[in-house]
Amino acid sequence: MNQSASATDVHRCQQLLAHAWMVRTFVKHSPEVEEFPELMGIVRSVFDLSRALETQVEDPPAYFKMLHKKLSDLAQASQKFAQDAPLASTHTNFQQAVVSIATCVADLQDTLNRNYTPPAPPPSRKPGAPARPSQISPPESSVPEPLVPDLGFDVEVEVQEEVLE
Repeated sequence: MNQSASATDVHRCQQLLAHAWMVRTFVKHSPEVEEFPELMGIVRSVFDLSRALETQVEDPPAYFKMLHKKLSDLAQASQKFAQDAPLASTHTNFQQAVVSIATCVADLQDTLNRNYTPPAPPPSRKPGAPARPSQISPPESSVPEPLVPDLGFDVEVEVQEEVLE
């Protein structure tokens, strides 16, 4: 990666994020958000990406690594915004906000593609090769674990065995 080219591309990404920030500001302060809180997804996503990248501006490799990590969230939020915005309002401002944020995402992706190649996945083991200890499954228990839904906090479950007579 050419350092001066990547610094120029970081600057371009920051310009694109300024456009995305204006969409964020428009949506955040629109009265329609009261009736359609799902519009806040794009607001949060632009904020998250902008704040994550602003600390990396002086380090282009780190900047593009972070952009790679976070851009998919903005892309998903942009798609959701494109679905939700017309339900909130058919006003030209919302139509243009959808176009603007989609353009930002596409241009950020193009710039990322020029400046970052994700690391290759680790090689898979060859058929017949011995498994590494981390790839060996623990022995299966004859007593199945009880199914407990994830409630977001730890729950202690007491397992009682049935005695068949």
